[in-house]
Amino acid sequence: MAPRSIGRRHATALETLTITVEEEFVPLFEQALMCVCETVGIFEADDAQKYWRLEGVKDTGYREDELESALAVARLLTGCDAELIRIPTESEGWLARTYESFPQQDVGKRFAIRGTHLQEQPDRSRLTITLDAGIAFGSGEHGSTRGCLRALELVVHRRPQRILDMGCGSGILAMAAASLLHRPVLAVDIEPWSVRTAQLNARLNGLGNLLECRFGNGWSTAAVRANTPYDLVFANILARPLCRMAQSLALNLAPRGTAILAGLLDTQANMVLAAHRRQGLVLERKLREGDWATLILRRRS
Repeated sequence: MAPRSIGRRHATALETLTITVEEEFVPLFEQALMCVCETVGIFEADDAQKYWRLEGVKDTGYREDELESALAVARLLTGCDAELIRIPTESEGWLARTYESFPQQDVGKRFAIRGTHLQEQPDRSRLTITLDAGIAFGSGEHGSTRGCLRALELVVHRRPQRILDMGCGSGILAMAAASLLHRPVLAVDIEPWSVRTAQLNARLNGLGNLLECRFGNGWSTAAVRANTPYDLVFANILARPLCRMAQSLALNLAPRGTAILAGLLDTQANMVLAAHRRQGLVLERKLREGDWATLILRRRS
């Protein structure tokens, strides 16, 4: 998954925290690290995709009590006594290296994702989404994000009216839809820092009037329920949560509505597809970006 971050950017001494857990425990341990970390990335830890490695960067000594408390809660709720590994990280030039790792990303035929640190003029032939590399570290590089943007290009001709980005993260997919379709988009995330980041990015791109960013727990979020049914839904999250949410997605998708699902490895695509087929959704297309798959599903009329 693309790493997420909060707004503390100018560290003096840094350390990298690493913890490896089973896929189903990733959200809780990610939340624990995000209490204190500059960035959190999620990476495959084994060939079977059963375990995932979380890596976070934080100021050395920063809010240690809060970190220990958050990890204790995650361990208690999951029963997973995962070990936290700390590695000192050179702080000098860290932000510069972050910039170097975030060049402009051209995605599909229409989109360009670029950081605020880039000086050259953007390509006017593409819709440019600008992100602060210190806040949205690595955005646009991950196969799931790229797959969703490519999928959006394939369904744009349907001109969806009600659009939802479920699990919006930095807001990149919501902003892409708003820019391309000139329609309002509801962006929802269970993590408050993601909602704040999405709001900041929307304003940075002049889309603050089109994006409504809300904190909430999936389909039970009041703002989500108030705007149903949806013509287009993005859900770029993990495979198992997508399976658990299949029924709610089907119930809240308009007839002939489209769902773009990502955050799943190609080896997990059949599992996610089966859960949604049981709810009456049909597969229109599967896209691949490296090891990652994006599903374009549609509800029958």
